Amino acid sequence: MYEEFYGLAESPFNITPDPRYLFLGRRHREAFEHMMFGIEQRKGFIQITGEVGAGKSTLCRAALEELDDRFATALILNPVMTGIQLLRSILREFGQENHGNDRVRLLERLNDFLLERNRVGGDVVLFIDEAQDMSKDLLEQVRLLSNLETDDRKLLQIVLIGQPELRDTLASTELRQLSQRITVRYHLGSLDRHETEAYILHRLSVAGANGRPSFSRGAFAAIYRSSRGVPRLINAVCDKALLCGYVESRDHLGWWQIRRAVRDLRGIF
Repeated sequence: MYEEFYGLAESPFNITPDPRYLFLGRRHREAFEHMMFGIEQRKGFIQITGEVGAGKSTLCRAALEELDDRFATALILNPVMTGIQLLRSILREFGQENHGNDRVRLLERLNDFLLERNRVGGDVVLFIDEAQDMSKDLLEQVRLLSNLETDDRKLLQIVLIGQPELRDTLASTELRQLSQRITVRYHLGSLDRHETEAYILHRLSVAGANGRPSFSRGAFAAIYRSSRGVPRLINAVCDKALLCGYVESRDHLGWWQIRRAVRDLRGIF
């Protein structure tokens, strides 16, 4: 609606995890570097956590784009399933035959695939998003996947991405064996005030903005105050503020438009 008014090619504040819009503030850059280091150095398990809307899924998509053809990748978005369902989902993501309910046979198929990738010099990475929703039993079965290895290397790198509850779950006594295997961990924090402003300008630029719309200093401050630097909340406020600006035919948005946007969005903060 407001895209044409402001001359934008697309909406700059969608909440979908589009890696084109990835903004690497200090914490996001560190999280990304931790993830890539763990994968490239074959550390086995990597854990990335962060609050809701912090940008974890966008980092995941960016990592998938960064990995070249040497890496076979799989992404599990909804890990609320049984162990058999998880194995079948992993095989399907890797383009392997996934029929049947025999756990041993499914593991053999996965192991054969991993060994073949290793034989030709390839690596395999499994990303599991929203991992905080996994049961302890399922997390333990994921740990067992790390037993698929040769004498000198892990055949499967596993990246667990989730909300802070994942850290609490992994700290439980029942999962101490899994926790001990996670050698790369990072907790993703929010953007600071200056990064929040840079984040907004970055997304506008990617969407094709050419000086319109613009925000006052007070508007940037109000966005940071209301969102606390959480990217998803920044997007929600800015999207609503642009709609307010469009309705009022305003190119320059001030604290009043931000106040209206926050008022309209009460309930998500």
